[in-house]
Amino acid sequence: MKRALLPVLVLASAMAFAQGTPSKKSEGGKPAAPTKPAPAKNDAPDVERMPFTPDSIRQVVAYNQGRIQECYEDHMAEKDKKVEGKLHTSFTIDANGLVKNAKVRKDSTLKDPNLHDCVVAVLTSMTFPKPPDGADHPIEYPFNLKAVE
Repeated sequence: MKRALLPVLVLASAMAFAQGTPSKKSEGGKPAAPTKPAPAKNDAPDVERMPFTPDSIRQVVAYNQGRIQECYEDHMAEKDKKVEGKLHTSFTIDANGLVKNAKVRKDSTLKDPNLHDCVVAVLTSMTFPKPPDGADHPIEYPFNLKAVE
């Protein structure tokens, strides 16, 4: 059985939600996914009713973009310097719309392991529409990150 690769190569613009809070640590000392309050419930994508399409995947990622930016802003505060760059991520959306095998790829220009751990935690917490074929779908998604003034 062939698995369809759902190509999602969209450059996501960074949105600023960071408030200069210190980096959060989960148990084990690794950065936790940002816990900033999500936008109002009616703004959240209704993944139960959405079709599994490249557009719906972009909508879910865009909804969570502020949490990715918060990881970046926390990283910037720790380093006390302004670096810009790209994070090339890959993850798999499983039959239930959950993320597995999330990682930041080696061709990313931002190399900080704590930033990578935080971004992976955010990606892993996302829920997408369920693929109708019940198969796993590998996704590649780049993020352009820069400080917002």
